Amino acid sequence: MGEQNDTERLKADIKKMIIDTLNLQDITPDDIEDNLPLFGGDNTLGLDSIDAIELVMAVQRQFNVRIDDQNLAREVLQDVNSVADFINSKSV
Repeated sequence: MGEQNDTERLKADIKKMIIDTLNLQDITPDDIEDNLPLFGGDNTLGLDSIDAIELVMAVQRQFNVRIDDQNLAREVLQDVNSVADFINSKSV
């Protein structure tokens, strides 16, 4: 049961990091759905490739993980769930 709470807390931290890193106005963590694509498609955040670079650096810095491949970055930054899964897989 604690693991579920840890994952939910991690997702909340990721959403806050996205908002803070990209200085998104009028967006709250509740506005970002866990499975909503961060880029393209149904993306409501309006993120672009520059935002992706900033997010990769922020994820690496805040969660102490390495994303050193462009294809891996694309995979990791699909949505909040994929970012959380990646961080969880690296911190075992």
